[in-house]
Parts: sequence; C-alpha cells; structure tokens
Amino acid sequence: MIDNIYLILFNSFQWIVTNLPEKILNKVLNSLAYLIYFLDKKHRKIIKINLDFAFSDRLSQKEKKEIVKKCYKNLIYFLADFIKNQGISKEELSKKVEFKNDYILKDALKRKEKIILITAHYGNWELIALSLGAFFAPITIVGRDLDSKAMNDILRKNREQFNIKLLSKKGAMRGLIKELKANRMVGLLVDQNTTENEGILINFFGKLARHTPTASLLSRRFNAKIIPVFISTNDYKKYTITFYEPIICKKSKDYDKDIKECTQAQANITQKVIEQKPDEWFWFHRRWKNQYKEIYK
Repeated sequence: MIDNIYLILFNSFQWIVTNLPEKILNKVLNSLAYLIYFLDKKHRKIIKINLDFAFSDRLSQKEKKEIVKKCYKNLIYFLADFIKNQGISKEELSKKVEFKNDYILKDALKRKEKIILITAHYGNWELIALSLGAFFAPITIVGRDLDSKAMNDILRKNREQFNIKLLSKKGAMRGLIKELKANRMVGLLVDQNTTENEGILINFFGKLARHTPTASLLSRRFNAKIIPVFISTNDYKKYTITFYEPIICKKSKDYDKDIKECTQAQANITQKVIEQKPDEWFWFHRRWKNQYKEIYK
C-alpha cells in the first residue's frame, strides 16, 4: 500500500518536471519548496539547531534563516534533477557539468593507483557518480537501501547508469575490498553521523562527532588515494565538480593514530567546503546526535 502511495507521488512529480515549460516549472518548484519549508516544522528546527551549533555567532540569524529556506529549495531542485537525469546521455550530461582540478583524478588513473572518492550530502551529490562514471572510469558506490522497494528500484536504476555499480551500505566493506582489488574506483559519502560501533570520534566544526573510518581503513590497507570531490551550483542548471588534494592514510606503528588522523583529514576538507557555501549542505540530518543528543530535544 505504502509503495503505491510513493509511486503515485513520484509519478505525479515526474510528470510536472518533464512536462512543464522551464519558467513555469521553476515557479512551481519554488512554491513547493516554500510550502514544505512552511509545513515542515520538525526539520526546520533541526536545521536551525545544526546551524547554531556549527556556526554560533559566525553567521547572523538572518543569514541562518536564509540558509534554512535555501535547504528546502535545494532539496526540491535536487529531486527534480534526479528525474531529469533518468536515461540522460553523455552529451546532455556534458552540458550540465564542468570539472575543476580534474588533473588530480586523471593523474591517479594514469598511474593505475587505487582510488577512493569521498564526498558529502552536499549540492547535487547524485550527479557526481554519474559524471565520474561517464567521463573518467567505472566506479562502485555505496548507498543505503530505501524502505520502499519500488522507490529503491527507481533509485538503483538511476544510480547504475554509465557502468556504475551500487553496493548496499549494509555489509559494504567486503564488496569495496573486492572492487579495489579489481582496480575499480569506489565512492563513499562520509558526512553523516554513525553509531558507536561504526564510527570514530573526530572534530567537526569544533565539536565531537562520529565519522565513518571506512575510507581510512581501505586507504591504509591498499595504499589507496582518497580523493575528496564536491559539487556546487549557483543556478541549478550548470554544476561544478571540484577535486581536492588526495589524502593517503599513513602506515606507522600506531594503527589507531593513523586511522584517526586520516579520518580527521576527511572531516576537515568536508567542513572547509561547507563553510565556503553552507547553504548547499544537507542540514536536515542530526549530525551531532551521537555526542550531543540533548541539543535536538
């Protein structure tokens, strides 16, 4: 029953996105974003709590309010673009994305190095894997299965274009090891909170947070390059995908220290990107709930 409801909503939204002229569509998307912002008191509160916790008085209340509104607009345009990208051609994709510092990835591929790409729920993150698979090399990514099987099938079909392979988040480590052994690029989202057992404590915006050490563990084991990559836009039409300097996990006698330092480096670049343009991060997530559960009450 719930699957049918999801499909009706998805198909209705898909019709709107694919049939309305761009000018009218943008007005509809903007109105829908504001409506959800107005109605969604729960997540509006979470976003504001996160912004206060991360930035304190470094941002004014007016700036924070604008970011909250922009979060909802980003989400709606993100979903609309997800629909537009179903069955997209390389030619169409090339008109949508541009790359910055892509020599970093090209050099690593030329040297046949093992590569782990990391990013965050930032900007139109779904577009990163599509672009990497289409214009650089085959890639295997990790994603959490959706509760709805019907919607999960749609998501998987979209994500597996251009020789992209999707691994379920549950038990993904074995698959990632196999892919790296086969010299295939792997991609991970590393910005969300984890459980006590799955993550290690790092510093994020000056606060303790749990962070997945998966990329660090794989980098240390395989001497793989961790290449941070993030996507951003100013108009929801053209997107810039930027590569950052690689991170390689050390191999000293202190295993735990190596993993922690490597994981902290990933958190640092993620924070740096967010601080440059905070309105594009997915602030809906209770990022600090592992250590500071009380702030979300």
